[in-house]
Amino acid sequence: MRIVSLLPSATEMICTLGLEDQLVGVTHECDYPPAVLQLPKVTHTLIPKEATSGEVDRLVREQLRKTRALYRLSLPLLKELRPNLIVTQSLCDVCAVAQDEVQEALAQLPGSPRVINLEPQSLSDVFEAMRQVAVAAGVSAEAAIQSLTARVDAVTARSATLTHRPRVALLEWLDPPFSCGHWSPELVRLAGGIEGLGQEGRPSRTLRWEEVVAWQPEVVFVACCGLNVERTLHDLSLVQSISGWQELPAVRSGRLFVTDGSQYFSRPGPRLVDSLEMLAHILHPSMHPLPSGLPTPIAVNRACVGSN
Repeated sequence: MRIVSLLPSATEMICTLGLEDQLVGVTHECDYPPAVLQLPKVTHTLIPKEATSGEVDRLVREQLRKTRALYRLSLPLLKELRPNLIVTQSLCDVCAVAQDEVQEALAQLPGSPRVINLEPQSLSDVFEAMRQVAVAAGVSAEAAIQSLTARVDAVTARSATLTHRPRVALLEWLDPPFSCGHWSPELVRLAGGIEGLGQEGRPSRTLRWEEVVAWQPEVVFVACCGLNVERTLHDLSLVQSISGWQELPAVRSGRLFVTDGSQYFSRPGPRLVDSLEMLAHILHPSMHPLPSGLPTPIAVNRACVGSN
């Protein structure tokens, strides 16, 4: 099997299923597990790396209105790699090569490779997507899924005993603010919180800061899509003057947290379970211990934000 992955979450699924040695090409954003960094990159982005978050938002909206394509596929390289299985998605136009570009490329590739389109919108959908990839590659996903499911069940069981579930705002972007969406509100619920801005199984949406303030979250958890902690902290420093921000219960009590949204929460793959465990620990540290090897989200106080 010669597999090309057109999104980072699919790359992580493929490797979790023990198919890492059959991967021959990945996207420019695939960076986990680290070994995939050495593989040929079959895509590039149209968004400049130096763009601010506000500029990224404007460019994304403009590009989607025009062509609905933010990534470009390298057809010559794809031909050279000769894949017989391509894994992509059609859930989010921001996150991968446009579906019509993939179809155009397929018509020019030798051997008519099989294409799997993944569209997970929940944790159970992620596990089903892993099964799809496994079936296409001729392996079993059940052992990997059972291991992941056991971890989810452990968090869920502990959360079931909680007497208080804090109001949570899990934000996926800051300029402008975006709610979380799809699987992330589910993660908040399983972790023992109440997400009042995003809806399970629905896309994230642009917010007004007044909505965030009106929700009066007891915990604000920032996991900006595609951004690392350093970049997120920089953007967070820009919201300090928002009317009502400093009076939010989460800010007053020091329950404002930042994590790497590029690695966690944004990718609908196996590490969503890591994301769940991290979030559960932040919401209820005495109830949910942080598993060994997972990073602790950064608690951000006012002084820390102001210095970034």
